[in-house]
Amino acid sequence: MANWTLVDGDWDLVANKSGATRLGFGLLLKFFELEGRFPDVLEEVPSAAVEYVADLVKVPATDFAKYTLVGRTAEYHRKQIREALEFRPSTVADEKALAEWLAVEVCPVELVEDRQREALLVECRARKIEPPGPTRLEKALVAARGKWEKTFCARTIGRLGEVGTARLLSLVAEDNESGTALLAALKRDPGAVGLDSLLTEITKLDDVRKLGLPDGLFADCSEKLVAAWRARAIKMYPSDFRDTSEDVRIALLAALCSSRQAEITDALVDLLVALVHKINARAERRVEKQLTAELKKVRGKEGILFKLATAAVDKPDEVVRRALFPVVGEKTLRELVAEAKANEKVFKAKVRTTLRSSYSSYYRQMLPPLLNTLGFKCNNTAYRPVMDAMKLLKKYADVDGKTRFYDATDVVPMDGVVRKDWREAVVDDKGKGERIPYELCVLVALRDAVRRREIYVEGAARWRNPEDDLPGDFEATRAVHYAAIRQPLNPRAFIADLRQRMAAGLDRLSGARGRLGGRGEGHHSRASRGSPCRSRSRWPSPPASRPSRRRSHGAGASWICWMC
Repeated sequence: MANWTLVDGDWDLVANKSGATRLGFGLLLKFFELEGRFPDVLEEVPSAAVEYVADLVKVPATDFAKYTLVGRTAEYHRKQIREALEFRPSTVADEKALAEWLAVEVCPVELVEDRQREALLVECRARKIEPPGPTRLEKALVAARGKWEKTFCARTIGRLGEVGTARLLSLVAEDNESGTALLAALKRDPGAVGLDSLLTEITKLDDVRKLGLPDGLFADCSEKLVAAWRARAIKMYPSDFRDTSEDVRIALLAALCSSRQAEITDALVDLLVALVHKINARAERRVEKQLTAELKKVRGKEGILFKLATAAVDKPDEVVRRALFPVVGEKTLRELVAEAKANEKVFKAKVRTTLRSSYSSYYRQMLPPLLNTLGFKCNNTAYRPVMDAMKLLKKYADVDGKTRFYDATDVVPMDGVVRKDWREAVVDDKGKGERIPYELCVLVALRDAVRRREIYVEGAARWRNPEDDLPGDFEATRAVHYAAIRQPLNPRAFIADLRQRMAAGLDRLSGARGRLGGRGEGHHSRASRGSPCRSRSRWPSPPASRPSRRRSHGAGASWICWMC
């Protein structure tokens, strides 16, 4: 209610008024100070504010209903308030200037009409102008959106050039079946994870690249703006495009094709990551199934496991030598361990063999088109083994698959690419690098590097260069982006708020500890060596307020921080 308090200058304005006029003027004055405009109806003024100001001016709150917002008295009051606050009514020239400002500053980054309206009201207040009425305000908004749309279309057409514009228009030209087919293919999402889906997406990406869209076509545009035009275009049929004006048609097609080009690139990377995982997982499942069948043929292991489990349950506090060795025998256990290790080695070897077989006979055909289509890049110039390995793969992409080994003069990167358990499969006794297992290792290393953003893909959106994660228009519209994430522009304000929230959190933690026992009777603290916590707490028994768990804790149980 502090914002509705009448200060010294306000009392001078209401001094010569009485009754409903006095109350209505006071509320209009404070409402204008808060909102930068006058209310359209009395109900816009909060009832609590009416009660508060009525008490200040000593007028019954019910008298506010007698005040009218139209007429000579209300007009005179508005004039008095404008003069007192140094505002002026808006003119036609002001509305044109506001529409121009809105088209340049707000429409490129904010698409929601309500927020555009709010921005316009804030700008009116900054310029000390009383906002125009609702009808004229909407006209200014429509004019601003129309002006910005024309500017956006003209800029897009200018960047495309005559050749690019003609290629886009041909997609929706009548009797152009190939253009219609490409447009329909662009709108389709990739299919299930598999080689066919990956090859289809490669073909689709090559087709859209033939349109020759310039790099950075929408680099300085808001992502929300491009996404809105893309969403509008993807719902349209070729006939719908032809029904729009040519400028809008070109901008819609450019936004659709540019966005889909990046999305198809992302889909290709997703398919690659999922396909590499699928190849490995399928090989492991197949080998596990074979080894499980072989394991069931060995007699006596289930009985041994039963004896071990029984002894462990019956004597849980005994040491292994006293409890388990008399039941099974140390020699038998050592033989089981040796057999298990041998089985693990056999398992890994069989997985490698299965992977090699499935990759060489089927999946290997994806490698040349994938390397020719996707541009993998890395910002690390000092250590880039995966990128060096990719260069080697690209060098041999068109070499006959019957060539089993890399040339002796080629440098085959191993560290950071080939895992230790794969070294013997990649390098033979003479030190030569074998192509097929090495390609498998490179694909796995590439998948991991892409997922941790060490390697990025040119032309992608989600898998783009991490240094480009900031929006292209960030510097020009920093305030808008900070407002979207609800953070202050001033770093000191951010730090102060963070400190306040951290202090409040620590206060709540201290209060909770106090309710759970705190440093009361029976509580002891001692330093925990090597722990990030200063101390850890020990209760003679769990606090009564702590929820019960399936596993009971006996007396003397320790309750420590999860970091300890």
